[in-house]
Amino acid sequence: MKTLDYISLVLVIIGAINWGLIGLFELDLVRVVFGEMSMLSRIIYTLVGIAGLYSLSFFGRIRNDD
Repeated sequence: MKTLDYISLVLVIIGAINWGLIGLFELDLVRVVFGEMSMLSRIIYTLVGIAGLYSLSFFGRIRNDD
């Protein structure tokens, strides 16, 4: 489970950096690297979204650790 947590965290960080770049510089790094809504960029956006939803489970685990 720990490996999945780390992968999820990395994907959420990538998403946060991408949104920061969009907000500050109007630069969508995923689009620049992988193309305008190419299949690969759609997969990356989907994985980042799933990782964000999965990361919600961290709250329950943090609360249980106290």
